[in-house]
Amino acid sequence: MRIDELLRGGTTHSFEFMPPKSDEESRVLERTMTDLEPLHPSFVSVTYRGGRESRQRTFDLVTQIQRGSRLTAMAHLICVGHSRAEMRDILKNYLDAGVLNVMALGGDIPEDPNLVASEFVHAMDLVELARETGDFSIGVAAHPLGHPRSTDLASDRFYLARKLSVADFAVTQFFFLVEEWSHLVEELGALGVSKPVLPGIMPVTTLGGIERMTSMGSRVPQELVARLVAADGRGGPQSVRAEGIKAAVELCEQLLDRGAPGLHFYTLNRSTATREIYAALSR
Repeated sequence: MRIDELLRGGTTHSFEFMPPKSDEESRVLERTMTDLEPLHPSFVSVTYRGGRESRQRTFDLVTQIQRGSRLTAMAHLICVGHSRAEMRDILKNYLDAGVLNVMALGGDIPEDPNLVASEFVHAMDLVELARETGDFSIGVAAHPLGHPRSTDLASDRFYLARKLSVADFAVTQFFFLVEEWSHLVEELGALGVSKPVLPGIMPVTTLGGIERMTSMGSRVPQELVARLVAADGRGGPQSVRAEGIKAAVELCEQLLDRGAPGLHFYTLNRSTATREIYAALSR
């Protein structure tokens, strides 16, 4: 199904996977999808880091999911390293495979300068090409605190609003305070945008995860850090994990109370934390 239609039908819950790089990672991902399938996700998305090999792994996984009719799949696409003609072919291949949902992203600039060449300047260019190429349901990325490469928050919101004038919905980077999502939606509303903004969810389950998530552009609030440190003092890593799951459940409940159109879980190809959060929300 088309994700824009699913969003019009009510609250969604969705999961994000990464294409496997090895046979062992493939087995782990297959177990994860099997574990999560009984939760009847509205859709799943598959990331793409760039490069021909990664592109093929994403295409293979998305089309495998789509052919199996197990789940509705969304393919990630990035601007970096692509010509318009090449990207048009990729989009047409997805259409031929029956994949109608795509996430149009700018993409991280690779360390190898030989891979930077691109005929796209911004993600907006890719959104427009996808719209021209076929009847896709198109998602874009949103950053509650602003994209790391944005010069200021006002311009970040302006360009996000431009993307959403053509795209159908947005999915946020993960965050930890409900106010960050609320402010994002309010600021887009002030710019005349009312399309759905799905909050991205990723629990902090280790003390080491605090630094990693901060390096990925998501601010871990001090009150959450204090909760996790206190949990570590009470019972070590297992208590930290339990407290992180509890905090994620609280965030999800607050988001749904404020009218979030759904919840999008970053799984890192593992199912346990996502299933625990989902089970707590279902009670």
